[in-house]
Amino acid sequence: MDTIVKRSGVCDEVVSKLQQQIALGKLKKGDRLPSEPELMQQFGVGRSSIREAIRILSNSGLVRVKQGLGTFVDMQNGTPVPWYKRLESSTPQDLNEVRQLLELKIAEKAAINRTQKDIAILTKLLKKRYAAAQKNLADECIDADIQFHIAIADAAKNDILADLYKNIAAQIKKSFSQAYTNTEMFLLKHSLHQDLLQSIMDKDPKKARDCVSCITGQW
Repeated sequence: MDTIVKRSGVCDEVVSKLQQQIALGKLKKGDRLPSEPELMQQFGVGRSSIREAIRILSNSGLVRVKQGLGTFVDMQNGTPVPWYKRLESSTPQDLNEVRQLLELKIAEKAAINRTQKDIAILTKLLKKRYAAAQKNLADECIDADIQFHIAIADAAKNDILADLYKNIAAQIKKSFSQAYTNTEMFLLKHSLHQDLLQSIMDKDPKKARDCVSCITGQW
């Protein structure tokens, strides 16, 4: 069928196809989207890709998920540029401001809500980040750094905050990859990251916020 999407970037393809249907008026405000199995068949993709696409559309305000009822179009005319797409053309300065605002609250919440499992994950990722930095493995170091901060977002126990952070994480990683060809800065920031982890372990939200201010204010 002509609506089956390519396997590469399947989630983005599903998002684009649904946006197009709404923009063309095939799906109007208040219309209920087909069920997950129907969308899976229509686009020829798996359930996880459909769920991720719906999450992205929901975050952009284009659809609304009503528990037990389904997913409904939430806008009447056209398709606005989703905010996650605007990130792709954002300046490093703008991106860092958004990152800082999110991480301040995330660190604060993580210090309050973290579990021992969270601490174990964070400790492992910080060790991985430092080991890669010591070996000057920039790509591995950047990846570990991003995963460390995503794990803090998960530790905050606020799914909305975590989703928002995960949506910008790819762009943060891209920005880091363009800015850093070695790990010198990551080594310089290691002690600050240790302090951040310690503040979360100590359940000290104020110190956690202070650590994030230092980390994000110096990139």
